[in-house]
Parts: sequence; structure tokens; C-alpha cells
Amino acid sequence: MFPSNNSQNKRKEIYRYAAPWMVYAMNWSVRPDKRFRLALGSFVEEYNNKVQIISLDEDTSEFISRSIFDHPYPTTKIMWIPDTKGTLPDLLATSGDYLRIWQTSDNGTRLECLLNNNKNSDFCAPLTSFDWNEIDPNLIGTSSIDTTCTIWGLETGQAIGRTNPINGNVRTQLIAHDKEVYDIAFSRGGGGRDMFASVGADGSVRMFDLRHLEHSTIIYEDPQHHSLLRLAWNKQDPNYLSTFAIDSTEIIILDVRIPCTPVARLNNHRAGVNGVAWAPHSPCHICTASDDRQALIWDIQQMPKAIEDPILAYTADGEINQVQWSTTQPDWIAICFNNFLEILRV
Repeated sequence: MFPSNNSQNKRKEIYRYAAPWMVYAMNWSVRPDKRFRLALGSFVEEYNNKVQIISLDEDTSEFISRSIFDHPYPTTKIMWIPDTKGTLPDLLATSGDYLRIWQTSDNGTRLECLLNNNKNSDFCAPLTSFDWNEIDPNLIGTSSIDTTCTIWGLETGQAIGRTNPINGNVRTQLIAHDKEVYDIAFSRGGGGRDMFASVGADGSVRMFDLRHLEHSTIIYEDPQHHSLLRLAWNKQDPNYLSTFAIDSTEIIILDVRIPCTPVARLNNHRAGVNGVAWAPHSPCHICTASDDRQALIWDIQQMPKAIEDPILAYTADGEINQVQWSTTQPDWIAICFNNFLEILRV
């Protein structure tokens, strides 16, 4: 159940953190021993930006700042290493001008490596997004405004306690779209290592297989060729993914077995959609967030019959620009608006 702002339950249903700046990028830590830990990035329109790591003190119900560090330009995305067992180094990745890998500890956070794929140029092509492969945490894929996607191989010095520096090398770089690429996401299909999709300013969703990069599959094209901003794979059923176009109030659900024909359209938002997050534990629930200040949870199990209304709605105190559903605590969703982060119990 989405919380009401005035719920008087013994256990709070909603926690809020006020950052000292506008928040944009944000994500949950995955490690089981770091419950309620998140990283958030500032959105300040200048070179100097910040990333902050916070965690909830469950005794006092307050968020505590664990680490704060400088970041050039705003982060376009933040992800923690997808380490559900807590056995790998405690790493965080950010995208902006470049892909950076950070290691965090009780002593603070330090930059492990900066991955730059334009060695021959004086100019960098900013990264719009990236995805960290859940099956093989040594793979990270980035998307760029230069029309390419790059798959990086990381050497993370598997065992904890190893002092080897972490570094990365380009596994492959490919021209993915005719225009800027805005998002990339690995699929859990086909073993979970080799397949990924991307979206971009040419209005298409394209699917790739690292084993057969000579061709890609167009899964969907926006009828008006509007830019597609984000895509997200269903966490339980790798046949389904979602996307939305720039300034659109509608989220499109696609089935890769039926290319170019949406199996559902979710259109209760009253302003542009900014984010989607699938439930980690259920194949039929998805959360969407928008400039209309609403986070909506939908049950899509009756597809392809039309899905008229969400099953839950939460109204925030500002335009929601980010939503993330916790993998390790699937009854919690995080949203960002203005300079606030809120976590909501669902």
C-alpha cells in the first residue's frame, strides 16, 4: 500500500532526506548488509557537482550522510555493483562526461578508475546512461550522444582484500542508432550476459547480442520519430520491456516476440513521464513517475487487454524526476523531486 503522508503507524511508511542541492541521479545499494543505503547525485548546471551516500538509521528514522565527494558535471546515472551476496568490492559507478568506478568504505569514497573511450579526441562525448550486468558484474554498457554504445570489461579483483587496482577495457563499441543514444539496458534473456537494448533520439528501441553484433533488431519505432528517453526490462520475464518518449504522458510496454506493436499503454499521467521501474520480485508490477508529481504502480497481468488505471498512486511535493525500486528490499521504492529523496513502503 502506498503510504499516506500522515500515517501514524508504528513503523514509518515514508522517510525523507533533504539534500543541499537539486537531486537527479539516485539508486539503491544492492548489498544485503547495507539496508536502506542509497547514493544520490546533484544536478547543478556547472562543472562542480557532488555525489552523496546516505543510509537510514533505523533507530532514529533519520538519514545519515556517510560520504560526499566531488563529481565533474551532474551524474546522468548512478548504480551500485549488482552484488546481492555482498562478496565483491563495495563499488559504485557514475556516468557523466566519462564512466567512473568508485570504491566506498567507512573511510570515505575514492575513485578507482575513469573509463574513457575517446582517447584520440580532445572532446568527450557525454554519457547519457549505463547499465551494470547483473549476471556478470565485470560487464558495464554505456550509451553516448555520439550514437554509440560501449561495452566495458571490468577487472574487479574478485576477492575482497585484494589490493589490485580496478581497471577496465573496451570489449566492444558499436554505432547503435542514427542519432544520440539515451539509454542502455542488459536483458536477462539468453543467459543474461550477452543481450542488451538501447533507445535514442531516432525514436527506436534496438536489441543487440554481443555474440552477433553484425546486426541488431528493431523492437519498436515511435510513430512520430520522437526521442525515446529510457528503457527498462521486466525483472522476472525477459520478454517484456518498457519505454517512453520525450514529453510523453504514456508508457509503452513491448513484447520482444511481437516487435513494433505495444502490448500495453499506460496513460494516466498528466505531464511528461520521467522514469519507470519494474518490481524486482513480480513480473506484473511497474512503477512510473512523472512531472505531474505522481508515482503510480500498475498491475499489467491482464495484458493484452487494456490497463485502465494504476492500482496505487502517491503524490509527492514536487515533480518526480527519478524512481528506483529496491532489489534487496522489494517493498521499498525511492523517488526524487527538487532537493528531496523519499523512500516509500509499498
